[in-house]
Amino acid sequence: MRIILAPMEGLVDSPIRECLTQVGGIDRCVTEFIRVTHGMLPPRIFYKYAPELHNRCQTRAGVPVAVQLLGSDAGQMALHGARAAELGAPQVDINFGCPAKTVNKHKGGAVLLKEPELLYRITSAVRQAVPADIPVTAKMRLGYEDRSMGIACGQALEAAGAAEIVIHARSKADGYKPPAYWEDVALVRESVDTQVIANGDVWSVEDYWRCRAVSGCDDVMIGRGLISRPDLAVQIRASQSGQVLAPMSWAEVVGLVKDYGRALQGHLEDKYVTGRIKQWLNYLRRGFVEAEAVWPQARKIRDVAALFGCLEAAVTKQRAA
Repeated sequence: MRIILAPMEGLVDSPIRECLTQVGGIDRCVTEFIRVTHGMLPPRIFYKYAPELHNRCQTRAGVPVAVQLLGSDAGQMALHGARAAELGAPQVDINFGCPAKTVNKHKGGAVLLKEPELLYRITSAVRQAVPADIPVTAKMRLGYEDRSMGIACGQALEAAGAAEIVIHARSKADGYKPPAYWEDVALVRESVDTQVIANGDVWSVEDYWRCRAVSGCDDVMIGRGLISRPDLAVQIRASQSGQVLAPMSWAEVVGLVKDYGRALQGHLEDKYVTGRIKQWLNYLRRGFVEAEAVWPQARKIRDVAALFGCLEAAVTKQRAA
């Protein structure tokens, strides 16, 4: 079984990948998507989204990072897949799942699920352009307007040579609203021989085991669950042998958040750093009552040092309680 950190555009950047893989339990990460249009992107764009390329495309904890591409021009996607491999990507992933309106409007992401034949052409072109020893994989949803296209799309990706297919257990129309339709992931898994990885609504150890039981997938990709509980993958690993570990403390979480902020300060203005920190803190509200308690004050702060001070004060208050 593998636990894979999901690519969340605008959130799961390299510094968060570093933080979460240092905590442990994660087998692989995937970058935010690199948008491919009509011109060849320079190497600096690949390094922007995947600075791990400077380190054999691994985080400092040694966890491999796949480079994800998004686009609808098969020829350009092939060229960019080859470039990613040349720069050192150990895996090239293709995004057919992004539900964002602006992305779909420009014929990228989930809107392509309307056209299984186009999924085939894009994936086949990338597969042919990338060296055979580097896997080409894909991430999809169960459909666009509804979940009726899951099997057709999965079979198209398999026929095109996708080594693995990650399936977010909803359609584009479903967005992120509960529930996740893990049973529909099982239908796709049963229709292909390619490895299928389940994704969607794994917030806890219990969710993880239910997802595996219903979907029939050994491998699970987790996004929001790992952002809200950074130790979730470690907890899942422990549960395999019946162990129940003490959860990560709020002080440890604040340490992670501060590491994240410091990493961002090297290349972003404070107002953007605090924006990213608060985005993560908002997710942490689901996993930590301390994050919920500090949120009303923290959300108003635009200075990094002041935000760190606010979080540290919450740690001090908890220890004194």
